[in-house]
Amino acid sequence: MSKFVHLHIHSEYSLLDGANRIKDIPKRAKELGMDAIAITDHGVMYGAIDFYKSCKKEGIKPIIGCEVYVAPRSRFDKEAGIDNKYYHLILLAKNNQGYKNLSKLVSLGFLDGYYYKPRIDKEILEKYHEGLIVLSACLAGEVNHYLLNGTEEQAKQAALWHKKIFGEDYYIEIQNNGLQEQVLANQKLIKLAKELDIPLVATNDAHYTKKEDAFNHEVLLCIQTGKRLSDQDRMRFETDELYIKSPEEMSDYFSNFPEAIENTVKIAEKCNVEFEFGHTILPNYEVPKEYKTHYDYLKKLCDDGIKERYGENITDEIKQRAEYELSVIQKMGYVDYYLIVWDFIRYAKSQGIPVGPGRGSGAGSILAYSIGITDIDPIKYGLIFERFLNPERVSMPDFDVDFCYERREEVINYVSQKYGHDHVSQIITFGTMSARMVIRDVARVLDVPYIEADNLAKMIPNELHITIKKALEQNPELKNKYETEEETKKLLDIAMGLEGMPRQASTHACGIVITKEPVDTYVPLYVRDNQISTQYIMTTLEELGLLKMDFLGLRTLTVIQDTINLVEKDKGIKVEFDKEMSDPEVYKLWQEGNSVRNIPI
Repeated sequence: MSKFVHLHIHSEYSLLDGANRIKDIPKRAKELGMDAIAITDHGVMYGAIDFYKSCKKEGIKPIIGCEVYVAPRSRFDKEAGIDNKYYHLILLAKNNQGYKNLSKLVSLGFLDGYYYKPRIDKEILEKYHEGLIVLSACLAGEVNHYLLNGTEEQAKQAALWHKKIFGEDYYIEIQNNGLQEQVLANQKLIKLAKELDIPLVATNDAHYTKKEDAFNHEVLLCIQTGKRLSDQDRMRFETDELYIKSPEEMSDYFSNFPEAIENTVKIAEKCNVEFEFGHTILPNYEVPKEYKTHYDYLKKLCDDGIKERYGENITDEIKQRAEYELSVIQKMGYVDYYLIVWDFIRYAKSQGIPVGPGRGSGAGSILAYSIGITDIDPIKYGLIFERFLNPERVSMPDFDVDFCYERREEVINYVSQKYGHDHVSQIITFGTMSARMVIRDVARVLDVPYIEADNLAKMIPNELHITIKKALEQNPELKNKYETEEETKKLLDIAMGLEGMPRQASTHACGIVITKEPVDTYVPLYVRDNQISTQYIMTTLEELGLLKMDFLGLRTLTVIQDTINLVEKDKGIKVEFDKEMSDPEVYKLWQEGNSVRNIPI
């Protein structure tokens, strides 16, 4: 029997379309005796890094790919009735250059081509083709579309175009998925491949892990489309064959075309993307020309700042602390990090944008205090630097900076202009199907009366990160209903199968990434409501060594600034709230609880 590699899999990150959990895909591949497996989510790469790590953990070779949407004309054309009829195409990264090009293509699908779906076109496919393997895709692929519509010549031209661009890395894809239309398509595809001397590859379009998961996937589709199982016009897949099939199943079905099975292994052997984790990639901060190195400039800022904060006659303790911090920062390669943070905080203050005094472990750095990143004296308050940065710390240090809620965007715009708009991006975050939410969603799809679904959902304890499984252990009433009521058991079993899956993508409230090269060199981009963000979440960006900053919008700073402005306007008094506050009368008022009333000034 020939070996087989699954090359067409949609994970949970296809957002309510794929029901394959990332962590389960390599486990299933291992169970079935496969050495490698691919991820090809529709139009996005949200789960690529998690998939890579999960595969490595299980000893399975990860293949990074995407099932992209290809515009019938230009990606810029967006005419109703024509340009919403896109084609599917499977792209797999052969190497790290292929990953960069895949990332670029997926990004451009959102940045330029979004019309119902994130679409690319043949112009950019040709431009960024290096390092990519292409499969002709499922029934929604261009070649299949023409073949099934009786326009064989157009199918031939489409296949020849891809062969011209991708050469021996273009494959005609045949599938075994229980669809009658696919059987007809396979016959035509096999004939076309032979005529044009294009290799065949056997795949199965897998939207869920095992055959028994088909019903759960159907429920998931209903949740996505707002339908019920009883709706006649709902979207449905006319087969239960869209699962991860074994090499035996695929070899048996395609026994007359063993080369199509063998080519899955050949493709896997070609694909060798490797990600590097823990290696910091900081953007370059331009220092004045009179300084030989970035360290020299930071040291000058530090020396000047120490004198400004502590006076000309500094103690040995302060001097030694500053020298120690500088040596650690230089040794660990975070000189530019300090300069970048210092620069945008300096800008904010120069524009009268209120900035917080500092929070978290970063307040323990005397260097941060001396150059104005923080306004809390670590010596006075006994704060230690090692909590923020030390040679044993694996993860990147992190200054969380508070800005005036209303003017935070000005600082982000400054950073974008300084480093380049394509070097700065906001960061994606995902909402997942929580225990109560998924119970209500599944109940609606199954036509369970609202009052019953609501009562069941309310039996889930109101705890952070609670799961249905934990709730069954904690709530005897819920457990009893689960064990004695068939409909309740069915509902909860489906809900547990879908619980925790990503439901929708949104933008992180404060996270910003700043990169050395354009952001889409490292990660694919996503666009929603004209807001660009990365397709990887904050923790993934940190693992890849990219500079992630939290630009926190704090309403308290806005209120304080408004108060200062009002006091100056009405009383002619300039209040400096961040200076030493030692008026005993003020503390007396607070101690007495008189902090909210009209007090004469």
